[in-house]
Amino acid sequence: MVRVSALWIYPVKSCGGIALETVEVLTQGFQGDRQWMIVDTDGKFLSQRQYPQLARVKPHMTEDNLTLTFDDFSPLKLSPKTVGSLKPVTIWRNQTQALDQGPEAAAWFSEVLQTPCRLVRQSPDHPRPVNPKYALWETQNVSFADGYPVLLTNTASLKLLEEKLGAAVSMNQFRPNLVVETAQPFAEDHWQTVDIGGTTFVTAKPCERCIVITTNQTTGDRHPNQEPLRTLGTFRRTAKGILFGINLMPTSSGKISVGDAVILNPMSS
Repeated sequence: MVRVSALWIYPVKSCGGIALETVEVLTQGFQGDRQWMIVDTDGKFLSQRQYPQLARVKPHMTEDNLTLTFDDFSPLKLSPKTVGSLKPVTIWRNQTQALDQGPEAAAWFSEVLQTPCRLVRQSPDHPRPVNPKYALWETQNVSFADGYPVLLTNTASLKLLEEKLGAAVSMNQFRPNLVVETAQPFAEDHWQTVDIGGTTFVTAKPCERCIVITTNQTTGDRHPNQEPLRTLGTFRRTAKGILFGINLMPTSSGKISVGDAVILNPMSS
């Protein structure tokens, strides 16, 4: 039987994650996932692609606050209730408005990255639309995730990659939201819908992987030989890119937990 193996949220885009036993699923993604984002002075998003040390920014969440730590820096405390002024931001091809989180957060992250930047939070009044090619309805929105509400990965797919590489790889390098335990590597390529605890997720598209998966999510160090991306590319390269995992879109709100059974519906042949 296929079951949920792990659940993750990443409160600040491209920073550390939080493993959860249970998550609230919203149509725009897991509650609390990628609500904050770091941007440069032009409002363009910054990520581990340019700044792998962001992996060392670790989140600690309570009911009312998010605390971030980095090496020996003083912790940065954030509140989801902080309003802030609206700032134009760009994430990939999307342009929207986000809430600036103030000078203290800006100074903290500017020191972490050694470059001027700001921290912003998603504005409920300025939603970010899902790519209309894959959206389930016209007004479907997404957080500051790269493009889709939920990223699913499969433990059997990781095991096959490890066998081909001849070394262990941490699943957190792929930064998934939803990890499922199966016996068949890359079975997810053929899933049309995924049902968990009464919540249905529809597959949007496979996930193309980039340099981020070569980053140790504890130390922020890049692998000197670009592994596991290089090995993954030897057997998962397509015209669209090097694939690992699938992007999902929830059809409704709900709650899912580690250990839940996963019901899979294959694509029509």
